[in-house]
Amino acid sequence: MQASDLTRLEWTGFIKRRAAELGFMACGISKADFLEEEAPRLEQWLARGMQGEMRWMENHFDKRLDPRRLVEGAKSVISLLLNYYPAEENQQPADTLHISKYAYGADYHHVIKGKLKTLLQDMQAHIGKVGGRAFVDSAPVLDKAWAKKSGLGWVGKNSNLITPGAGSFYFIAELIVDVELDYDGPIRDYCGSCTRCLDACPTNAIVEPYVVDGSKCISYFTIELKDQLPASVQGQFGNWVFGCDICQDVCPWNRFARATEEEQFQPHPQLKEMRAADWQEITHEVFNELFRRSAVKRTGYAGLTRNIRFVAGDSVTATPPATEPD
Repeated sequence: MQASDLTRLEWTGFIKRRAAELGFMACGISKADFLEEEAPRLEQWLARGMQGEMRWMENHFDKRLDPRRLVEGAKSVISLLLNYYPAEENQQPADTLHISKYAYGADYHHVIKGKLKTLLQDMQAHIGKVGGRAFVDSAPVLDKAWAKKSGLGWVGKNSNLITPGAGSFYFIAELIVDVELDYDGPIRDYCGSCTRCLDACPTNAIVEPYVVDGSKCISYFTIELKDQLPASVQGQFGNWVFGCDICQDVCPWNRFARATEEEQFQPHPQLKEMRAADWQEITHEVFNELFRRSAVKRTGYAGLTRNIRFVAGDSVTATPPATEPD
């Protein structure tokens, strides 16, 4: 949809105001175009095998780099951030096993998809005929690249998007639409000489500044890898049994993180009480109660108990059963 400069400014202002009303912490917009800077980086990363068993990352290479191949007539990429940082009193105690903060509450896919659907409908009501699609980790979209391009932050040495005054504990989502809008520009990199994330990674997954070998990351092992966990990394996970927040926890910029106001991201009350022994004795019924709405269901009961046993030093050859009990 073509529009005058004044109209584009008005539409853009409406979108950003409505995004804030829906609870998004930030909204940035960039022109839907080919990601020239990311193309060689992605190609090299895949060539080095850093995707591990995540073969799906090798698919749709062209679509990952050009949103116009995903959405017909795409003109704008609207990037949005939704804070998931938990309130201090809700964070897990240090003397227990840990899951990534993003999985404390309801599965973010469902929470954000609902907000994006509402935003798109509101755009259609305000602007007129608007075509587009919502994306939340569900298609070949380079979330961080688009958020960076729209000025929402810079991609740090740990490969996470980092936002001044907010840190990095947030989800990234997009609306790719066929409407021309007023575009934002990128900001500078503020990592400086800091190497805290590289120094803290227990599996040395951050192989060099700004390059993370996905096949060495604790999150990869505890979530993506469906086979047995390799003996070579036994003892390197600390207490992490689903995902890992170490490179974010040590990042100086996350001292600015503030508790989310999204009620659906609040953890199950019982989760705050879990100690190591409770995790080791977790039943399928307790798993379903704690994580029935959580992203932890992605690894399943068998996968989570595999990780718990591994962290406890038990058999590294144990693999999740082919099927799980009902």
